[in-house]
Amino acid sequence: MTELELKYGCNPNQKPSRIFMRDGGDLPITVLNGRPGYINFLDALNSWQLARELKEATGLPAAASFKHVSPAGAAVGLPLSETERRMYFVEESGDLSPIACAYIRARGADRLCSYGDWAALSDVCDADTARYLKAEVSDGIIAPGYTDEALEILKRKKKGGYNVVRIDPDYRPAPQEYKDVFGVTFQQGRNEYRIDESLLSNIVTECHDLPRQAKTDMLVALITLKYTQSNSVCYVKDGQAIGVGAGQQSRIHCTRLAGTKADGWRLRQHPQVLALPFIEGIRRPDRDNAIDVYLSDEWEDLLADGAWQRVFTERPRPLSPEEKKDWIAGLTGVTCGSDAFFPFGDNVERARKSGVRYIVQPGGSIRDDNVIETADKYNMVMAFTGMRLFHH
Repeated sequence: MTELELKYGCNPNQKPSRIFMRDGGDLPITVLNGRPGYINFLDALNSWQLARELKEATGLPAAASFKHVSPAGAAVGLPLSETERRMYFVEESGDLSPIACAYIRARGADRLCSYGDWAALSDVCDADTARYLKAEVSDGIIAPGYTDEALEILKRKKKGGYNVVRIDPDYRPAPQEYKDVFGVTFQQGRNEYRIDESLLSNIVTECHDLPRQAKTDMLVALITLKYTQSNSVCYVKDGQAIGVGAGQQSRIHCTRLAGTKADGWRLRQHPQVLALPFIEGIRRPDRDNAIDVYLSDEWEDLLADGAWQRVFTERPRPLSPEEKKDWIAGLTGVTCGSDAFFPFGDNVERARKSGVRYIVQPGGSIRDDNVIETADKYNMVMAFTGMRLFHH
């Protein structure tokens, strides 16, 4: 198939719309179910690259959860703890496949933003992954293949309209890429810079203690940033992005946004949150929304008389600001990555508040000395990669 006609472009008025190969060759994708749209394919092709490169860099199955051409989350396939099973609403008992764990963790980074996501898997989609996806609100999935059982499960999702795309894992694009804006064609070489552990050798802080897990987390951060709309900052813990700040004009705003999301990820593990008395049969998105409001400064809207009864069997006690602060303080060993240099030490100061111990960034600011000094003040480990990762 050399081209595929789409319903419309980014918006319904943008017609005609299609995807095709400039060289007239076959598309590297096959639509197995549904009818993906323009934005669906932008998410699919970007998320597939992220998942594929994560696996190449770490050797572990990987997944991404994409929304509006940026990852809401990304992760490698490490086993789920009992707390993670509860906070990610895993209803299946027993061990789950590594690729299922990768997607569950990727979606779990920010379940509110992953609502209606596009899922990407580095490996063949199996029944474990399909069953979890079937219970979530999602627009589609891209993977190098599907087991027969997984495909049958996914074909029953969204009344048979769920988008399922298979991509040729051996496909490699042309070295030049093009983009039209306002009738003008842009051309550039593809960003094929390889992200691996060799990038992590230039440690610029006094502390050089970089354990194996922190190296993996740095790779997860860098590869996630490579496919995140710039400016971007990513917080990672145990092979899972736990906060992504995308598309901000100011780097400190990226750092704050990603840190706030990481704090929210940590707070969702609080025993009081895990024990919230939800009414029977409540939908997963309604649970996610309720947890988000419960943990926010607008918690009174949720717990007001006449409101909480629609969500809970009894009115839960709100967490105090002091309780939240103390719980967030228990988050340690976090890695923070940035797609371009930190211009000021304030980024390090904010990252520290969300448990960051390791930082990876390109370096090259005229104030690198101030940034390094701030990291040294907190005995952090910071590596300069010398490689910027802007993505637009």
